[in-house]
Amino acid sequence: MEQSSKWFKNNPNDKIWWLDDPGRKGEWAFSFDKKTEFNMFSDYPHALTLEQKKIFDEENPYWKNFFKDRT
Repeated sequence: MEQSSKWFKNNPNDKIWWLDDPGRKGEWAFSFDKKTEFNMFSDYPHALTLEQKKIFDEENPYWKNFFKDRT
């Protein structure tokens, strides 16, 4: 049986949606609208607008710190 992908939020008030897709290994996809996908490892922070980066950093302080050398 093939598992389908689904969007979820870490916290109900978050603005970022994360994609749970068992068929995509090694990829962490997120979105602000469930239409435009970003890959956390290849797109952060350069593919995000300043506002999107601000939201991402507020909701994901661990990853902001992890990628601090990219900014």
